[in-house]
Amino acid sequence: MGIFTPNKVISPATFRLILLGEAALFLIIWLASPFKVLPRPMEVFTALGELWRGGIGQELIVSLGLFMQALALSTVISTSLAYLTVIPVFRPLALVVSRGRFLSLVGFSVVFTLMLGGDRPVKLAMLTLGMSVFLLTSLLSIIAEIPRSQYDYARTLRLSEWRVVWEVVIRGTIDKVFDAVRQNAAIAWTLLPMVEALYRSEGGLGVALDIQRKYFHMDKVFAIQLIVLCVGLFQDYAVGLIRQIVCPWADLNKERSDA
Repeated sequence: MGIFTPNKVISPATFRLILLGEAALFLIIWLASPFKVLPRPMEVFTALGELWRGGIGQELIVSLGLFMQALALSTVISTSLAYLTVIPVFRPLALVVSRGRFLSLVGFSVVFTLMLGGDRPVKLAMLTLGMSVFLLTSLLSIIAEIPRSQYDYARTLRLSEWRVVWEVVIRGTIDKVFDAVRQNAAIAWTLLPMVEALYRSEGGLGVALDIQRKYFHMDKVFAIQLIVLCVGLFQDYAVGLIRQIVCPWADLNKERSDA
């Protein structure tokens, strides 16, 4: 039984069999659950059809638009701050901003409302802030882990310090930056319902989820969660695909190290 052996390498076919087996086990446990509050799978899929006919697709479009804007802004802000840490004067600023991950977004809602006014700008600002602090933390770790030997090697090629930054810090870590964006983008889907529930004028999945939760329609709550899960999985695959296209050498290096 090699699948229970620590550090055992298994084939892709074996992995797929394990995945299917565990999925089947999860489904059995779900169907046999004694908790009446949990809707059954067919109830969730029935509720999903009802929600789709009721216009949940439009709410999904609203949430996707907000998410894409926040993802673009947080990526630009976080990567800019992270790369600026090559200049000593910007390091304290980046460090302070990264510590913002310990703060609650609710505490900024009034401030952003007074500063920005409308619901859409406030939601975008809160979501961007929540994503940026976590993404910046990941990027700072990536840059800090660059071996000093890579800087020294670049200097032996008589590259200027700014060229060293470009070759070692930016181009040399771009594949890891994609991984960080891919991982931290998932944070947006945990923040989005809260932000949309606070500012409900435009609607969105967060508003729909809050309404169904309020009336204890658990089948529809699970159906909306299923929509978010499917969108998140597609988003994760899309970012990974872009990474493969932009950084094809990253997977080649991984295959060589595994060999």
